[in-house]
Amino acid sequence: MIHVSSLDELKEALSSESDHPLALVPTMGALHSGHVELVRHAKSRGFHVALSIFVNPMQFGPGEDLERYPRPLSADLDLCQKEGVSLVFTPNVSEMVSENSSIRVSHPVGSLYCGAYRPGHFDGVLTIVAKLFHLFSPDIAVFGQKDRQQLFLIERMVAELDFPLKIESVKTVREYDGLAKSSRNRYLSESERLIAPFLYGRLLKAKEEGVPKNHSDQQAWLQEISKNLSTLGFRPDYVSLVDRETFLPPTRDSSGLILLAAAWLGKTRLIDNLEMDE
Repeated sequence: MIHVSSLDELKEALSSESDHPLALVPTMGALHSGHVELVRHAKSRGFHVALSIFVNPMQFGPGEDLERYPRPLSADLDLCQKEGVSLVFTPNVSEMVSENSSIRVSHPVGSLYCGAYRPGHFDGVLTIVAKLFHLFSPDIAVFGQKDRQQLFLIERMVAELDFPLKIESVKTVREYDGLAKSSRNRYLSESERLIAPFLYGRLLKAKEEGVPKNHSDQQAWLQEISKNLSTLGFRPDYVSLVDRETFLPPTRDSSGLILLAAAWLGKTRLIDNLEMDE
């Protein structure tokens, strides 16, 4: 495994990988089994895997957890070595985000849902992911479906800007009790960890209930889900139903629906989603 931390080192390392099909797995580190599934997916497809670890300051807003975000680099590198990652890139902030940087990549959906509560978050995500795509020129890039809005936006960026790569996604990896794997789960207290799986549990119940047919009934249904989460101890940011293809509120022509939710539990913000018609 090659580990590089500068752009010059990255260019040199990529030249040695030029004869192999390359998959990129962008991460912010604090790797867990969800990230492992992304790596294994790429390897099962016959790709050499490059993994980036970069805690992107552009996607953190004022008062968010940039400073306390976990950075267990040694453990992350050991895991990459174990999983057969070919190249790990751990850049410095100064090389990824210049002091006078003013270019941003944005999309209208980036201001909705999580973006409404984290202004500028997805602009920061898309801008750095675009830079990583430019630096690596991968054949594919692999992302998890837990951050479904992020996945949609990256797919749209690649399609609309004609990036010469394919985005592939892997289903959300969960704990034994249904909680979606996340680097931020380590923030949960013992009592909060017992409550956290009920976020996904409420989405499953919503799927059993079925999506109401008309708009007003859908809105009442979403409000009831949010109220239920509050009763369980969550502080919901939103519970929303979206069209899979547009990530906008559903219409009569919608061919697939996704239920999204984001809620605070103590000082930890959890997100999850569920396809309503699988």
